[in-house]
This record gives sequence, structure tokens and C-alpha cells, in this order.
Amino acid sequence: MNKIIEVKKSVVKFLKENINCYDVTVIKIEKVQEIWNSIAEVYEDDSFLKSMNLPPKKIRLFYSVKMDDKLEVISFERLNSFEGIDSSSQ
Repeated sequence: MNKIIEVKKSVVKFLKENINCYDVTVIKIEKVQEIWNSIAEVYEDDSFLKSMNLPPKKIRLFYSVKMDDKLEVISFERLNSFEGIDSSSQ
């Protein structure tokens, strides 16, 4: 259980340091063999509104972060949606 908390803290720290975001909530963590897979819900400024010099609006995005057993990030990507959240709101 303690390792999951370390993974969560590492994911939050990584995303806050590497993308321009406000809130980061880890909504899924799983370990597959020696790889930690996580999904985080992140709120960022809408880049379109920002480019048009309009008042900022926060939008919800999802990121996938994969870490090895030493908690080093081996990949991350922004997802188009997260089925576990989006399907329950319909």
C-alpha cells in the first residue's frame, strides 16, 4: 500500500512540474508486471481561449503516466477521454 502512495505522489509531482496545470487528481493506479500505469485528471487553462486573449477557463484533461519499479517516468501522454469517468456521466 505504501508503494501506491509513492506512485501517486510521483505522478502528481511529475505532472505539476512538466505541464501548466492547477489541480492533479490521480484516479487510477495499477501495476502490470514491473510497470506502474496511472491515469490523472488535470485542470489546465484552455489554450484556444488563451491564444485569443480571452479570459481563461479551466478545462478537464486526462493524462496517462507509466513508471518503472524505481518510479522513473518511462512514458506519458494526454488522453482524448477516460472511459471510466465519461461513461458514468451519461
